[in-house]
Amino acid sequence: MHMIGHTPHSGDAMACPCGAGSSVPLGRRGLLRGVAAGAALLTLAPRLGRAAEGNYEAMILACIDPRFQEPVHAYAVKNGLTGKYSQFIFAGAAIGAVAPKFADWHKTFWDNLAATVQLHNIKKVIAIDHRDCGAAKIAYGDTSISTPEKENELHRTALAEFRKQVKEHQPKLAVETGLMALDGSMMMFS
Repeated sequence: MHMIGHTPHSGDAMACPCGAGSSVPLGRRGLLRGVAAGAALLTLAPRLGRAAEGNYEAMILACIDPRFQEPVHAYAVKNGLTGKYSQFIFAGAAIGAVAPKFADWHKTFWDNLAATVQLHNIKKVIAIDHRDCGAAKIAYGDTSISTPEKENELHRTALAEFRKQVKEHQPKLAVETGLMALDGSMMMFS
């Protein structure tokens, strides 16, 4: 068996891609794993090779809460958006874009939305707020989401304001808004 960094004699070693010259055995299994990884990368190449500019479906606005990263991704997959959307993530999702408490953030969101419209020719923006949101508490107080009814009303109001502001900033965009539960289910608001 040859070591990385040594001159291969039987074709079963590869040079270290990091250039560090470390001696790591490769062997037949390692070589086969490398070939399989290369093949997997080739299947991703069409998606990875897309131009930064193009025609995409949407921008998804979501919250920074780690509990919702996978459910938001699952929502995108379920709705056929894989590889067809840009994403903007900050605390509160739509609340971060419209709440007076986060006024310093608003320009950043609207500028990013304008950039994705220009670069990606998106057709809609999808705002996904979520239950038990810490940013909602920061923006509107702990009691604002103390009951399911209050929480629903807070998000209904914030998402309505978000839709209104999207129409002011990007009148040609369609807007979808929803409130995601901890289990990933969505209550849509229109």
